[in-house]
Amino acid sequence: MEQIITQVVIALQERFPDGEAPPKGIPVGISNRHIHLSTTDAAILFGEGHALTKMKDLKQEGEYAAEETVTLIGPKGVLRGVRVLGPLRGKTQVEISCTDGFTLGINAPVRDSGQTQGAPGISIAGPCGALMLREGVICAARHIHMSPAEAEALRLHDQDRINIESFGPRGVIFKNVLIRVHPKFRLEMHLDVDEANAAGLKNNDPVYLYRPE
Repeated sequence: MEQIITQVVIALQERFPDGEAPPKGIPVGISNRHIHLSTTDAAILFGEGHALTKMKDLKQEGEYAAEETVTLIGPKGVLRGVRVLGPLRGKTQVEISCTDGFTLGINAPVRDSGQTQGAPGISIAGPCGALMLREGVICAARHIHMSPAEAEALRLHDQDRINIESFGPRGVIFKNVLIRVHPKFRLEMHLDVDEANAAGLKNNDPVYLYRPE
């Protein structure tokens, strides 16, 4: 474990003299449109007592992509096959990209996860029913998950805001990146599809703590 932490620290704090990227970094996880459901809303959409069926585990411990999908119905358009992520939560939250918002006709604000107050609502349809979500559609703000050990090694704290740099032909500097620390978290930067495409990034590509020359 100590060796891993040391490698991460070196990767994020050092740069090669010629300006090239160091060999290790924070892996990127690209978040496509998805929905987190409350128990009550899941029952409406999939039937009372229905249990989500795990399709695959996600990198963050305990989180998974479910087999179940829903349809989002906005004022101007529809998005079908929107993946449900488990486990169920206390409150339903829909996460889309800005491009998805244009398709649906919804101006979703950029928010940290869980900050859905005042965010637009949307109609959601499942195989057993439909509902109108009064609020809860957001574009998730870019953020980094990490464990307490990783945060300590990087001298970062939960709720810190930092800048992150990517390299390559479309390299960019991502500002206002939220740090989220929890014992179940694993090091990963979450970007939505729009952000990843703009920077030319793919899943598991490395990004780095930005340190001005």
